[in-house]
Amino acid sequence: MKNAHKRLFGTDGIRGLANHDPMTPEMSLKLGKALTYTLKQNKKNSYKPKIVIGKDTRLSGYIFEQALSSGIASMGADVLLVGPLPTPAIAFITTSMRADAGIVISASHNPYEDNGIKIFDSFGFKLPDEKEMEIEDLIYNGEEKLIRSSPDEIGKAFRIDDAPGRYVVFAKNSFPADLTLEGIKLVLDCANGAAYKVAPLIFQELGAQLLTIGVNPNGKNINTDCGSLNPELLREKVLESGADLGIALDGDADRVIFCDEKGNIIDGDKIIAICAQEMIEKGKLKGNAIITTLMSNMALERFIRDQGAEFIRTQVGDRYVVEEMRARNSNLGGEKSGHIIFLDHTTTGDGTLAALQVLGIMKAKEKSLSELATIIDLYPQVLLNVRVEEKKDLNKIPELSKQIKKNEDRLNGKGRINIRFSGTEPISRVMVEGEDESLINEIAQELAQTIEKELGVNR
Repeated sequence: MKNAHKRLFGTDGIRGLANHDPMTPEMSLKLGKALTYTLKQNKKNSYKPKIVIGKDTRLSGYIFEQALSSGIASMGADVLLVGPLPTPAIAFITTSMRADAGIVISASHNPYEDNGIKIFDSFGFKLPDEKEMEIEDLIYNGEEKLIRSSPDEIGKAFRIDDAPGRYVVFAKNSFPADLTLEGIKLVLDCANGAAYKVAPLIFQELGAQLLTIGVNPNGKNINTDCGSLNPELLREKVLESGADLGIALDGDADRVIFCDEKGNIIDGDKIIAICAQEMIEKGKLKGNAIITTLMSNMALERFIRDQGAEFIRTQVGDRYVVEEMRARNSNLGGEKSGHIIFLDHTTTGDGTLAALQVLGIMKAKEKSLSELATIIDLYPQVLLNVRVEEKKDLNKIPELSKQIKKNEDRLNGKGRINIRFSGTEPISRVMVEGEDESLINEIAQELAQTIEKELGVNR
């Protein structure tokens, strides 16, 4: 493929600094045209696709919403605008409206200066790599195919005003019908992001006593000192208010992190363990497998295997987890970061829906979150980020390979090393896990220094 080095799509769509290449309105317009072209292939000439567009609360969302809409309509497709809604809500609305695709304008947990675009197919699943590369090739090499429609075939844009209400009902229906959240006091952090309106309604309508954080977006405060990556304020509010638990979403609300009543942060690995045990006990785990990524803790792996289920790891990215879940007919998977996927209910990570599943277990078992979280003791894990100038093949850096081999020998089978590049930022992530905390810290620092020397910005 020509221009194959111009890789637009990362592990979760396109992402970058807003109004800088590739996150520009010009690229967005071409993306809208290219996506529409692919949807009209093998259809009758008169076919008019429908594409849902939603976004989070970033200031730059407006320019991409308008540019995408213009490109789509110019190619003879209709646009369904739903405004700020969680990523999983866009997936749900896309299937509910029988649309041909859904687009989310969001940079997830990144700061407001960034933005991104990710695409769902008509079934609510993120596009596979092959489809993304087809769209990318059209953007760079297919200008002659992106022929604008005649004036009488131009598409329209419609605003779907009741989309938030539809998602609220959908999410509530995932909670056990015989239970309510009466008697539960919780702190909810919406990260000043996409869930700031709908998530509080969901928990309140189910009967919870609610204290909220991060529900006043101004276009620039998304994820700032709040949300799933910054749970310090959540912990403070839980302890201060005597709440039963805290729930923190990220900017597009597809991931969730908890805080128990004692102030302990509960990550995605423990959430998966809690939900897996419940599903195994009730005979509801399909495929006898739990799907996670390379980042999940060894303690979770051992726990799942002890339960008699398979433990499968994929590369990092919730869409790769979902692809493997579908291939194995599994219904539970996720990431340490808090993307938890329940394929019986939805097609992608949904922080609010995952929180409802945990709350359902708490209510049914009449146990506190801290009691449920004793299910596994996570091994110490160190994660260091190294900003890099270029993303070279890590296997072709002799000094790094030498360091990895040496330190794997030091771990002696009682730990793991994983080094990868971020799919959305110029960063190398160094993860070291093991029983000896001082040893893994030492190893992580050593590996990070090697990467800094070989690939770092200031090398």
